[in-house]
Amino acid sequence: MSASGRGYRYVGPHHVIAAVNAADGGATIRTAADFADWVAARSAEELDEPFTFVVGTDGALRLAPRRSEHVACASGDRVLGAGEVSFYRDAGRWAVNEISNQSTGYCPDLASWPAVAQALDQADLDRPDSFTHAVVFRRCPTCQEHNIVREGDFVCVFCDTDLPQRWNADPNADDSDGP
Repeated sequence: MSASGRGYRYVGPHHVIAAVNAADGGATIRTAADFADWVAARSAEELDEPFTFVVGTDGALRLAPRRSEHVACASGDRVLGAGEVSFYRDAGRWAVNEISNQSTGYCPDLASWPAVAQALDQADLDRPDSFTHAVVFRRCPTCQEHNIVREGDFVCVFCDTDLPQRWNADPNADDSDGP
């Protein structure tokens, strides 16, 4: 589990997870050599765009093209983190340029950062100290829609109900899933 004690279940549309095959998973990046092999197979155009990433419950980073669904990158499994990431080369080393927890399929909390950071460290990728674009997700207790909280305004964009301050994007999460 992540440092927050939470593994995130897919909470997006059912038709998306229904279309996932276990073989659809993203490229597993456990080491610097794995990343070097993976990045060598990417075109310059691909490297200009962010990639979809997840951190599996095994702590490994998985990468897929940006337009991939996070749940496909994770082969339908739970994750410790998910979002988008871009890379650049700095002094002969690969580094994370930008990284977010932007995944409307998993809606990971900001508390997923330690698991993401650990996976990037394991792959020997220089990284920032936190998400460069942090997204706050909440599920409306009234209409059950998932929301992205913008500018600290914890109000549902669908029905105007106040949103909880604590992460609640997974309606099936229990107290053992974390804060």
